[in-house]
This record gives sequence, C-alpha cells and structure tokens, in this order.
Amino acid sequence: MSLFNPINISASALTAEKTRIDIITKNMANVNTTRATGGMPYRRQIAIFEENKSTSFEEQLSKYSNKISGKGVKISKIVEDESPFKLIYEPGHPDADENGYVQKPNVDTVKEMVDLISAQRSYDANITAMNASKSMLMKALDIGRR
Repeated sequence: MSLFNPINISASALTAEKTRIDIITKNMANVNTTRATGGMPYRRQIAIFEENKSTSFEEQLSKYSNKISGKGVKISKIVEDESPFKLIYEPGHPDADENGYVQKPNVDTVKEMVDLISAQRSYDANITAMNASKSMLMKALDIGRR
C-alpha cells in the first residue's frame, strides 16, 4: 500500500461527489422543463457509484493479504429515473394535452435537496479524511527529521 493511497481514495470520492452534486444541480435547474430532448419533459438523472477495482497482478495478489486493495470510488454511469412524469392541470399552457394536463419532469425538489445535503456532507467528510492523512504524513516526516 502506497503512502498516498488514502489521499488518492479520498480524491476519487471528491471527484465522484462533485459529479453527483453537478447532476443534482442539473435536476433542480430543469424542474420546470416541459420540453427536453425528443420533445418530452426533462427526466431526472441519478449517478451510480461503483468501487474502483484493482486490475494489476500485484494488486490482485494483495487482495488475499491483509492490505487494502481498493482504489476508491467512481461513477460507473448516469441513468435516468424511470418514474412517471407529474401531470398538472394547466389548460392555458402551450404543452397541455387535449384535457388541459401538462406533463412536468419527475424531479422532486425536496428529494433533490436531501440528496444535495447528503452529497455535500460526504464531500466534507472526504476532505476531512484527506486532511487527516496529510497531517499524519507530515507528522511522519517530522519524526524522520529528528
């Protein structure tokens, strides 16, 4: 295990959480978009996280020892939420159907805010872990100088 492995793991989590925050922000920005690509309302997007797996021979061997073999986290894909669109009665709206209903995006601002707070807290926790690792490395260097 490299001395910088904890920092690299936290850095991968920071990148993934930043992307998650960007996706949540995009969802909230499009909460009223009734015409997106294809003429349909905007569909909520979700980031799917996945472990960054070891691939080299040495890393595969280390899996069977007591070493940490992970490489952090990454976003494997971004998927669209398949839940149904909201139907709102607005007969004067240009996108209203013959019954006066408009299809609105399947974005719930309360859920998005909860996800945003969760992503921000995860981001902050990884910054704290990275700073703790940096502090331990600096302390080890100080001990080595004496």
